[in-house]
Amino acid sequence: MKHARIAWAGAVHDAVEKEGQLELLTPAFAGRRVGFDDVVWLPPLAPLPRPRTILALGLNYADHAKELEFKPPVEPLAFLKGEASLIGHRAFTVRPNGVKFMHYECELAVVIGREARCVKKDDALDFVGGYTVANDYAIRDYLENWYRPNLRVKNRDTCTPIGPWLVDAADVPDPQTLALRTTVNGKLTQQGNTQDMIFDVPTLIEYFSAFMTLMPGDLILTGTPDGVVDCQPGDVIVTEIDGIGALTNTITQEQTGSDSDSGK
Repeated sequence: MKHARIAWAGAVHDAVEKEGQLELLTPAFAGRRVGFDDVVWLPPLAPLPRPRTILALGLNYADHAKELEFKPPVEPLAFLKGEASLIGHRAFTVRPNGVKFMHYECELAVVIGREARCVKKDDALDFVGGYTVANDYAIRDYLENWYRPNLRVKNRDTCTPIGPWLVDAADVPDPQTLALRTTVNGKLTQQGNTQDMIFDVPTLIEYFSAFMTLMPGDLILTGTPDGVVDCQPGDVIVTEIDGIGALTNTITQEQTGSDSDSGK
């Protein structure tokens, strides 16, 4: 089943996809259907809790590591993100003034379904609640070191669109056979497959849960293949994963006078 969270008629609703429409689950509107174009899409994490922890992988595809002229990591290279970075389908991502290179990253996002601690790889998928698409923007101007991505590169407000759907784990029998692609203004610029991850989903869950507790709603963004390009204000980026969904996002220019003008 495909779950969504939306704003409609002055309220936030949980919904599911039914016959090309959104069927509301809110008790007062239960069963009512609305069109995709009639709502504001929010990060689709319900019915699971909001994430306590957002983990993101760097250099988890060998071709992307090669693209950036780095050797593939020998253990997962991860960093943390804050919830304020998350936005929904069809939302706008701000490009800071003066930056020279800001690029998308199409990623499979794993949503933890139940508390996970010291999970073995063979059991790891039993702890997944669902999957969604993430677009993990990076602002390369601010990068200090590919092995130490700082907060301004990867943890900015509006710079992690996710959605449009949270797809139940039961509907994704093998997360390592999914094709990924990105288009910019309709032009194909990135494509790959989750089978090319250096560290697959079960390995990542085993790795993280060995030293930290993963809670329901927590997110693991699993990295991106090669093919990233600079995105300018006005560009429409669609990051798509087969069986999960197509996430649309538009770049907008930062308003003059914000903190990025001074490099803060």
